[in-house]
Amino acid sequence: MSTAVAGKGLEGIVAANSGICWIDGDAGILSYRGIDIHELAVHSTFEETTYLLWNGHLPTEAELAAFQAALAESRVLAPQIIDLLKSFPASATPMEVLRTAVSALSFYDADEKDNTHDANVRKAYRLTSQVGMIVAVYDRLRKSLPVIPSDPTLSHAANFLWMLNGEKPSETAARTLDVALILHADHELNASTFAARVIAATLSDIHSAVTGAIGALKGPLHGGANEAVMRMLFAIDKAGADPVEYVTEMLAAKKKISGFGHRVYKTEDPRATHLRAMSEQLSKDSGISKWYDWSREIEIYINTEKKLNANVDFYSASTYTTLGIDVDLFTPIFAVSRIAGWSAHVIEQLDDNRLIRPRAEYIGPEYPSPYVPIADRT
Repeated sequence: MSTAVAGKGLEGIVAANSGICWIDGDAGILSYRGIDIHELAVHSTFEETTYLLWNGHLPTEAELAAFQAALAESRVLAPQIIDLLKSFPASATPMEVLRTAVSALSFYDADEKDNTHDANVRKAYRLTSQVGMIVAVYDRLRKSLPVIPSDPTLSHAANFLWMLNGEKPSETAARTLDVALILHADHELNASTFAARVIAATLSDIHSAVTGAIGALKGPLHGGANEAVMRMLFAIDKAGADPVEYVTEMLAAKKKISGFGHRVYKTEDPRATHLRAMSEQLSKDSGISKWYDWSREIEIYINTEKKLNANVDFYSASTYTTLGIDVDLFTPIFAVSRIAGWSAHVIEQLDDNRLIRPRAEYIGPEYPSPYVPIADRT
């Protein structure tokens, strides 16, 4: 009856071959297509990084210009999608809205029923542009603010901030979000990406795969940790408490401190390295230092007392807040970035597809167990 036993939650199990992302958790290495995340964070842009993820190599100047133009051209939402966004109840969360709207996008995609490689790439352009638009447009609508039209002259990150806030972002703000999008763009077979690949492997469409990925990201054990970090910082501020004393009391009450530890990394999450630096720089530029300062105090304390390192979520909280982004948009912005990786994995899966069908280790009653007639059951 027994099959090969996997670690709980498939821990340590290799479930697919992929040429997209490589992680060495012991050494704290993350790379996209073999290029270290530190190099990409310093030198690249989200558009160039997305091209790399989808195509397997860095673009030439001409290829990058064409890629940027295609993304800008794809920043269009059907009027029916805008109407759908307007129809959602006030109780809808941005992640619920994004999940539902992305599913509806397929109705208005000319390539909906075409699952060839080229069609999936075209759909990936649209989805990458449209996910950001949905998040920004819905936030404007729920605040009774006018929808801001896309600006094709702006980068992907700058255009998102423009559509969200109605103001052209500073160079620092645009670059900060650009790097954050690079850092979140892919992370191998995380829960949402694995969900997307499982769905794609059934030969379903990319919209279904991305909708499933968003559903997985919505769970607080995957996305949402940065929201929890910021809500903790807000609570510290409201209580007028000392950050370390507040966290000490949380630990004594056996409450989870979000933003620390990682299933894969045994050392510092390389993405946290850049987010920490960006949070610090933004705090200096904005004159609002408490979110970074408190985060740093908490990080040092948790690292000293619990030997846990900050992960990607910890400093993204203070970074996004200093950029003026609402807390409930943190996880949707994760999707604005991760759509690049999800698309790359769906395309890779469909280019060399086999249905993903693992086995389960059976732990139920012994076989054969007899069928007992209902009259004899006690």
